[in-house]
Amino acid sequence: MIIRLELAPGDVVREEALQRQLGIGRTPIREALQRLARDQFVTVMPRRGMLVSSIDVSELSLLFETRAVMEPYAARLACMRGTDADWDEMAGVLDASAAAAGDAALLEVDRRCHEIIWNAAGNRFLTDTLDVLYAQSDRVWHIYLADVADTRHAVDEHAGILELLRAGDADVVASALEAHVKSFDAQVRAAVTQRLHPPLAV
Repeated sequence: MIIRLELAPGDVVREEALQRQLGIGRTPIREALQRLARDQFVTVMPRRGMLVSSIDVSELSLLFETRAVMEPYAARLACMRGTDADWDEMAGVLDASAAAAGDAALLEVDRRCHEIIWNAAGNRFLTDTLDVLYAQSDRVWHIYLADVADTRHAVDEHAGILELLRAGDADVVASALEAHVKSFDAQVRAAVTQRLHPPLAV
């Protein structure tokens, strides 16, 4: 809900409303909110409750520079530890993406490809961290890029990455993942600049 902006930055998060809407009890709601606070999706405000965290434009570069280091590292590990079954699964996801309708569906394909690589890397601490970073990036996409991003191109890049993973060249795969993340970063930067400094009307 936060990623898809059903709960927008600054919205108050109410436990009772979530219980009614999601049909689950108070304890799992509180546990989820505690994790969201830890992962910086919600902010605890004394005497005001919880608010959906804003996304500070000045911190976007920190998000993507972190992913640009960790995603290639995960790819290196995946080259060493991944199996044919992992890459066959990724191929299946990409084959099915031909029928994906809309950017949201394509973004889910992108996420699945990343998750397969993380799982193949075999490091749960790395996977947990990358999962949070990707979720934050997903949220940025919905805020800044939903109307302008070339999501199909991002998915197509994974086809090339898959071939590199099958070949097992860790250095080349790491470079490809870094380029993939930096391409997304460049789109975000362009969208933010456009929003903050729109061209003057002629």
